[in-house]
Amino acid sequence: MSLKFRLSPAIAALALLSLSASTSIRAQGRATTAKSIRCTFPLNATGKWNGNGLPDAVVKQSQLVLRFDSINTDEGSAELKNGSVGTGITVQLAGGNLHFIQAFRSGPLYVTTVFDKDPGQAKLKAVHSRHEYFKVPLEGATSSPEQYYGECEILN
Repeated sequence: MSLKFRLSPAIAALALLSLSASTSIRAQGRATTAKSIRCTFPLNATGKWNGNGLPDAVVKQSQLVLRFDSINTDEGSAELKNGSVGTGITVQLAGGNLHFIQAFRSGPLYVTTVFDKDPGQAKLKAVHSRHEYFKVPLEGATSSPEQYYGECEILN
């Protein structure tokens, strides 16, 4: 038997072992199997630029609640629910964290990241960012960059 045929089973075994190791690393954490997540954000920081063009931020309480349903990390899709209406968004699983991405055709970008880093905690830490800017603020609407801090629970 040639050397080529003796090494082939060893190479195949190494490749299989490597594949199963990378799959198990990717599949760790509670967020990786989540199909539905509800996030609450009690704290918000809103950025703006003052008259001199220097950045400033105001931190205040908030009551933002987001619900993500139909999460499918293999397809990269999810649905952001607002009451009974759902909006299709992009989801990406990276390093055990879930990133929900909503890019609007009018320019704004919203990103929510659910951190799956604390295995002993019932809820997962999360941050939600809104990248939007209008020179004249609109009352009751996102007019400046915002970042929300909170936590999410997996509903499955």
